[in-house]
Amino acid sequence: MSSKVQSYLFFDGRAEEAAEFYKTALGAKVEAMLRYRDGPQDAGPGCGPGAGHEDKIMHMALQIGDSVVLGSDGECKGQTEFKGFGLSLTVATGAECDKTINTLAQGGHVIMPPAQTFFSERFGMVADKFGVMWMVIAGPKEK
Repeated sequence: MSSKVQSYLFFDGRAEEAAEFYKTALGAKVEAMLRYRDGPQDAGPGCGPGAGHEDKIMHMALQIGDSVVLGSDGECKGQTEFKGFGLSLTVATGAECDKTINTLAQGGHVIMPPAQTFFSERFGMVADKFGVMWMVIAGPKEK
């Protein structure tokens, strides 16, 4: 059996904004973006936030480097909380680590400024404007 685990983020009404932000900040490519209006009208309870949210995102897939992050607007209650996990992004250089942390911090905040560590050339942590925590790492530490 072949399995794959992928992150699925619920932006609670801000998924399209998030997609645009990640396109600029990380060079993400939108592979899929389906709106609730695109789904069957008789999908039944529990499938979407209901009337007035037809243009919100039911499902999206964002290609970021070699990975795909999935997402949705979820129930559109405006109560996005991303707790207990983070997304780890590996970049090629220390300069790219610094730039990525600074870009993701726009509207968010730096948790740990990028610095050389015992395990990497550069490592830093940031919570973006949606509350998603990113750990950005640039390669192993040179010996």
